[in-house]
Amino acid sequence: MKEIIAYVFGFGMLINAALFVPQAWHIWKTKRAEGISVLSFAGFNTLQLIGALHGHLQGDRALMSGMLASLLTCGSVTLLAAYYGRAARTLATDER
Repeated sequence: MKEIIAYVFGFGMLINAALFVPQAWHIWKTKRAEGISVLSFAGFNTLQLIGALHGHLQGDRALMSGMLASLLTCGSVTLLAAYYGRAARTLATDER
């Protein structure tokens, strides 16, 4: 039973990681990051990194893998939002 729960948990973590993909795709496609809080996503990234390290130290591969997958996809949102948010602010400043 413990192994079944571990596999379901790992699958849930991968689904969690997949939930960030549409947001990253939208930012990439539109080249806009309006309404995206880089600070919030950076906070998510920090928790995901800590969760991955905890999974590694506890020998919990499902937790570690899921958190690393989430860190990858959520980190993509963070980087894209930071980049396109900065680009928009620079463009707005240049237009003044």
